[in-house]
Amino acid sequence: MARDPRRDLLAGLTVAIVALPLALGFGVSSGLGAEAGLATAVVAGALAALFGGSNLQVSGPTGAMTVVLVPIVAQHGPSGVLTVGLLAGLIVIGLALARAGRYMAYVPASVIEGFTLGIALVIGLQQVPHALGVPKPEGERVLVVTWRAVEEFVRTPNWTAVALAAGVALVMLVGARIRPAVPFSIVAVIAATVVAQVLHLDAAAPIGELPAGLPAPSLGFLDLSALGSLLAPAVAVAALAALESLLSAQVADGMTVGQKHDPDRELFGQGLANLVAPLFGGVPATGAIARTAVNVRSGASSRLAALTHAAVLAVIVFAAAPLVSKIPLAALAGVLLATAIRMVEVGSLRAMARATRADGVVLVLTAVATLALDLVYAVIIGLAVAGALALRAVAKQARMDRVDFRADLPGEHSEEEHALLAEHIVAYRIDGPLFFAAAHRFLLELTEVADVRVVILRMSRVTTMDATGALVLKDAVEKLNRRGIAVMTSGIRAGQRQVLDSVGALDLLRSEGREYATTPAAIAGARSHLQGAGLLPPPPGPRPGAEKESTR
Repeated sequence: MARDPRRDLLAGLTVAIVALPLALGFGVSSGLGAEAGLATAVVAGALAALFGGSNLQVSGPTGAMTVVLVPIVAQHGPSGVLTVGLLAGLIVIGLALARAGRYMAYVPASVIEGFTLGIALVIGLQQVPHALGVPKPEGERVLVVTWRAVEEFVRTPNWTAVALAAGVALVMLVGARIRPAVPFSIVAVIAATVVAQVLHLDAAAPIGELPAGLPAPSLGFLDLSALGSLLAPAVAVAALAALESLLSAQVADGMTVGQKHDPDRELFGQGLANLVAPLFGGVPATGAIARTAVNVRSGASSRLAALTHAAVLAVIVFAAAPLVSKIPLAALAGVLLATAIRMVEVGSLRAMARATRADGVVLVLTAVATLALDLVYAVIIGLAVAGALALRAVAKQARMDRVDFRADLPGEHSEEEHALLAEHIVAYRIDGPLFFAAAHRFLLELTEVADVRVVILRMSRVTTMDATGALVLKDAVEKLNRRGIAVMTSGIRAGQRQVLDSVGALDLLRSEGREYATTPAAIAGARSHLQGAGLLPPPPGPRPGAEKESTR
């Protein structure tokens, strides 16, 4: 994509207009106030744009992060949130240095879709108190807070706030369908503010006084004695910052041609942004999918657009703080309600739910966990369930089939000899993975073998093997040997040989001279074993190579 500074400047201005009400709204929702949201958008937005790994990413306060911060504010207060942001920044920088960005590719789409749906529900519910014009009730669980807000509204209804919130949300949703290029969020917020001022709507509580500029950087919030109790929340915030930022950068790559982000550098930029933002009173930040998408659609081609977005917001902070302070909280609630609704892509959810039953289960479970618990637990649960279902599917693909070994018999043989061999030898071919999720099924099948003297395991098609698979194989060999059944193996690969050797299975096979490179060699060894036991007549004459084959 060719760089065009004028288009980048215009894109940055457009994103700033979209980001202003979101930054204010998420700052208020987090519990630290609108000024914290603006400080985050300016400081974190600029640093992530400069040092991040994406040319198109726009960073700042997000709804997902707000969801995590609300209980932290309730338990540890504003200073706790700032400390958590600082610690999270250090953790994310550590992830960058450990080159952990590549692992984003292993997060299933069903987890991401469920995560997004759950966030949308939580963001929408968080706006209910301001949309209803009632004081925000005490509580950490969003469902409890929402219910208490509705009860308060029933006792003392505030239809002015409801009308403003609904009007702003409606203008944004309808306007986006008619003229997608117009930033209706700022249009609706300005209109709601003008109406509230002209009609003197006292019931429409405003944001309140904002500082005319960013505060001087300070570590005054840091309480070293509280670091231990804040470490777990910091890990949760860091995990979310990394996950959402890499997802947003991935979305930006998909919307363009020729752009590709560096995941580890992106983590470093986000870590630095979160390390510095708390010094200016900002909340933890992430890459913002909605603002990044607006940036791309507005024609951005370089980091200049995201830097312009931060610079424009900085100008607003210094020059227009008195005007911004008059915006009704209900109007910001309407912006975030519309944002939450637009986050839910019904088509994607329907497609994911129809793809497989496992995808549908993971999606719903992640969304419910996000709503009932918190985002990090939701992602962990989603990943765990998705991983278990994936292992179950892989384990089902593993097979052990009884096969005819006629084609692999070495040398000339008659039908009578083949029938005699088949009476005493059975051959199995193992296909797919031999690991913990499938190994015990093989053990049961192998140990049920009866009325034979030799079992040949053809292992050239085993795709992977873990310690459990090796131990199960060793156990099966020992059980069959105790029943007088010899086990021959063929085609063990180098990587599998190392795993078998680590648990002693290879020594067991080698001590009996029953590990062979090829199936014909294993059959020759089996025939020699049966002849030694007197179950087969000795060969009529020496065959070339027969002695060598029998002693391999």
